[in-house]
Amino acid sequence: MGSPTGFLEHSRQGPRPRPIPVRVRDWHEVYEPQSDEEVATQASRCMDCGIPFCTQGCPLGNRIPVFNDGAYRGDWARAAEQLFATNNFPEFTGRLCPAPCESACVLGLGDEPVTIERVEYEVAEHAFARGLPVATAPRADTGRRVVIVGSGPAGLAAAAQLRAAGHAVEVLERADALGGLLRYGIPEFKLEKRILERRLEVLRAAGVVFTCGVEVGGRLGPSLATVTADADAVVLALGSTRPRMIDVPGAELPGVETAMAYLEAATRALAPGAPSRLDAAGRHVVILGGGDTGADCLGTAHRQGAASVTQIEIMDRPPDRRPADQPWPTMPRVFKTTSAHAEGGERRFSTETLAFIGEERVRALRAVDHLRGETLEMACDLVLIAAGFVGPELHGLGLDRPELITERATLRVDGRWRVPVAGATPVFACGDAVRGQSLIVWAIAEGRAAAAAADRHLRGGATSLPTPLEPYAQSW
Repeated sequence: MGSPTGFLEHSRQGPRPRPIPVRVRDWHEVYEPQSDEEVATQASRCMDCGIPFCTQGCPLGNRIPVFNDGAYRGDWARAAEQLFATNNFPEFTGRLCPAPCESACVLGLGDEPVTIERVEYEVAEHAFARGLPVATAPRADTGRRVVIVGSGPAGLAAAAQLRAAGHAVEVLERADALGGLLRYGIPEFKLEKRILERRLEVLRAAGVVFTCGVEVGGRLGPSLATVTADADAVVLALGSTRPRMIDVPGAELPGVETAMAYLEAATRALAPGAPSRLDAAGRHVVILGGGDTGADCLGTAHRQGAASVTQIEIMDRPPDRRPADQPWPTMPRVFKTTSAHAEGGERRFSTETLAFIGEERVRALRAVDHLRGETLEMACDLVLIAAGFVGPELHGLGLDRPELITERATLRVDGRWRVPVAGATPVFACGDAVRGQSLIVWAIAEGRAAAAAADRHLRGGATSLPTPLEPYAQSW
């Protein structure tokens, strides 16, 4: 424990955001790096609890008190060693995770919790900058080949682990670029794509083979049977990519778009000379959905120069403090203000969409405000539906059979992360395809767990890869 009184001497201080008038005119990340002194001060607030509930709150089981101690002492090598031992991609989670570990921080019972997520970010960035190990070196080749379908965080984590175990690994991605959600679902101002490319280069250097433009089960792609016939194991990391739509009159009108279509178009438009297929510039934008994806659309619309932006949530406004029915150390649903909300726009809660109005294009939205008990009509010419997702796309894979799908429309796996399909080659699955729409940290944890299960099978019953969690109980 670095400073036994740090939590008494220092208050929580997160990173400083760049000024709003500056950051909404570019696509660089919102927050400035902290100085080493500031990081050490924040890490010193860690109480080194006898039972580190923060570790329990993290799906990956990160050794948070240990890397906090390393950051406090300026021992970046030790901090990085401990962090990368449990998390393949802390440079992603340190930017994007809602930090369930901080909800479980003991200090948070009577004070503000430790800035665990930001310390994680700083440790990861120091490791890259100093040339410290940021991945586990591959062991001796086993002669076994594993194919992973999908290059989102779950697929990349599985690839990293299985390659470290010595297996030949190929990742098949149907899109034209790697990363899945990290590539086209997370806007540049939250994750600059150079950070993703940096990690992909580390994986390539380790021997992972990536092939884009291959849609397994697609019209021009190989069937799942073909893929399994040429592999010793297959891992499906398909994500949950079917958007939840809003079935109201006018939903088919031009100008009513899904959040993912909008965010992908915005990312593609940042390439030099790329056309902007879907742009909020000068438009009156309504975002349906109050979660993180809705906030990503909000920040993107600000940067594109929207005339106005309103974010609508059908649920009531969450409370400012942890409610009694969501006790510590669980992650509570409380009112959240992101950097995008600080940049402007209106937020409405308890508001239900009744219809989209327009002829050649949407021009208004009719809704009912349940809080006030009134019907309203809101002018808009771009509607972004950020209402979540309803499961993976399974039809082309031949996995859309009742016995293979859970009541939540996700892939069914057994207690060993295996999809119960016949065949000599085992098929494993992980990430949102199994859990349903969730957090990047859960996807990484499931990718690691599925990799351990695949390695155990390939080695005849033993593995040295860590298994951070068991399959989601409702899926098997």
